[in-house]
Amino acid sequence: MDNFIPNIHHRKSIRLQGYDYSKSGLYFITICVQNRKCLFGNILRGNYDEMVLNDAGKIAVKCWLEIPKHFPNAVLHEHIIMPNHVHGIIELVKNHDVGVQNNVGVQNFEPLQKRVNKFQKIIPYSIGSIVRGYKIGVTKWFRSNTDIEFVWQRNYYENIIRTENSYQRICEYIINNPKNWHEDDFFS
Repeated sequence: MDNFIPNIHHRKSIRLQGYDYSKSGLYFITICVQNRKCLFGNILRGNYDEMVLNDAGKIAVKCWLEIPKHFPNAVLHEHIIMPNHVHGIIELVKNHDVGVQNNVGVQNFEPLQKRVNKFQKIIPYSIGSIVRGYKIGVTKWFRSNTDIEFVWQRNYYENIIRTENSYQRICEYIINNPKNWHEDDFFS
């Protein structure tokens, strides 16, 4: 790249350095729409606020629910499609049938114990590969059915869930997200 200036073009990773994101566990994921555009529907105000999905929102749900079909090591927990972002908890489980726990790791060259992702390549069956697949599925629908080319903000947010208390708090946050929409950081 001729115009590469290391001090300007170097992005710092928001991932936990050295952490193996294909490791079994619970992950709270937030994926945002580019420029916070409300592409998936609206929050209906009333006795209780609820998310009303449009066609794109229904596709976003469909793609989310199909994650385990493409990633058998993924178990979906609480999730919600909001007007301009997606929240969900994904659990990665050990599954010998999908090759997650075998003798080799990234690109079949590294032993699993040395899963260092130095070159930021996507590790198969990891949270990164799941989010990438999800984004691709939703984007394909948009490109085939709308004039929107770029759906997603670059990257995604994740939080490794380490305690039952944290899990419960995040589940409540997801469930109550429509009710708290107007105070939400993603409300535009």
